[in-house]
Order: sequence, then structure tokens, then C-alpha cells
Amino acid sequence: MFEGTTIVCVRRGDAVAMAGDGQVTFGTQIIKAGAKKVRRLYKGSVLAGFAGSTADAMTLLERFENRLEENGGDLTRSAVAMVKEWRTDRALRRLEAMLLVADARSTLLLSGAGDVLEPENNAASIGSGSGFALAAARALLEASDWVPSRIARRSIEIASEICIYTDNVISVEAIGE
Repeated sequence: MFEGTTIVCVRRGDAVAMAGDGQVTFGTQIIKAGAKKVRRLYKGSVLAGFAGSTADAMTLLERFENRLEENGGDLTRSAVAMVKEWRTDRALRRLEAMLLVADARSTLLLSGAGDVLEPENNAASIGSGSGFALAAARALLEASDWVPSRIARRSIEIASEICIYTDNVISVEAIGE
């Protein structure tokens, strides 16, 4: 589990949104409250969020964006290629981070352990507050007609009320709303 971040991804139909808190911690100290951990990649058609070491996550995001370019924006092919490289490359293997990526069709969770997982129930999350954000997102998907960006934002807000490593300085990116 990574401390200091919470990322949640919510989809409804072809609309998808990803939200992340802004807190960066070093041990038990908050270093920054407004970090942007959710990005748009590949001409704005792919959303990516990261949890873990910032330098490691930035390296992985750059590599993943390169894979997207090589594969013409194909999310699944790019994810599989990225995770294969992540798992087999000696330097990358030591990176401590997770990625959550999504486009209009699918959401994938990527890890250095070789995982490329497609989460169920139209919601996924990573980071220290992920359980709280995921529970909130699933409940709001079931009990409301809100658009994904509103659900994602509110899910991070709820997580920030419970998880000490999650704050309520939230960035949200959406596709198809």
C-alpha cells in the first residue's frame, strides 16, 4: 500500500472520470497539498493516475505515454507492453508505484508485479485511501444518477475524511461527459 495518495476512476457508459487528491507526504509530514496526480495522455484520450513514489510514477507515466504513441493509443496493448517492460527491466523493476489508466472503453490497473487488471463494477482505485474511495464510488454509482466526474470528486472527498494520507485538494479529469 502506498501512503500519501488516493486515485479513483469511475465510468458510466462511455463517460469516464479520474480524480486524485493532492497530498504528498514524507513519512508523517505533509510536504505538499496541491500535487496533480491525474494526467491526460495521448491527445487527451487517455487518463492516467499514479500512486507511489513521485519520481518513480513520473518515469512510469513517461514510459506508458511512449507505449501509447507506439501503439496508436491502444490502451490494452500499451498497458501489456508497459507492464512487461516494467517487470523485466532491472531498473524499472525497482520502481515503487502503481498506475490507473482509462480511456472511453476500459479502465486498467497496472503494477510492477506484472498485473494488468480490468476492475469490476465501473470503479477502481489505488493508493492509501483507495478502499474508502472505492466504496464511496460504488455506492454513489448505485444510488445516484451523477456523472462520473461528480462521483469521483465526492469519493475522494469522503476518503479524505477517513484516510490521514488523503486530502481534499482534488484534481479531476473526464472523458465523454
